[in-house]
Amino acid sequence: MAKKTRKEYISTGVVAQNRRANFDYLIEEKFVAGLELTGTEVKSLRLGHANINDAYGIEKNGELYISNMFIAEYENKGYASHLEKRDRKLLLKHKEIVDIINSLARKGATLVAIRLFFNNKGLAKLEVGLGRGKKLYDKRETIKNRDIDRKIRLADF
Repeated sequence: MAKKTRKEYISTGVVAQNRRANFDYLIEEKFVAGLELTGTEVKSLRLGHANINDAYGIEKNGELYISNMFIAEYENKGYASHLEKRDRKLLLKHKEIVDIINSLARKGATLVAIRLFFNNKGLAKLEVGLGRGKKLYDKRETIKNRDIDRKIRLADF
């Protein structure tokens, strides 16, 4: 494999997106959280080697973690490396953490990863949504509304 040039690294912008989150869940509230990462994880993210489709938030000892988020192992690692699927700590303000934990205590509430990106300062951020799982009839309604919007857009042209 050829080496990536400087222009192919992601300095700002989206690394990974969970497109099914809005389809499978009714997102009530969104938060942008920092991530506690190791050096090889950040280098792998800059190459775009991440997947957040199955990622969800959990609470441990009064702190929030993102579980089941995949960050590929960095190819040019030395002696230090990281586990590909490990629980990574979410960095939020205390009030936001308390609100999320109280909301997760309700039945059916889930913390879902929506988007993983680098902000303007080059810091890795994760947009998470607090939502409820949709039923089959809710998904059908979403599909119907999307088709109607598509027909309206095509009729305008």
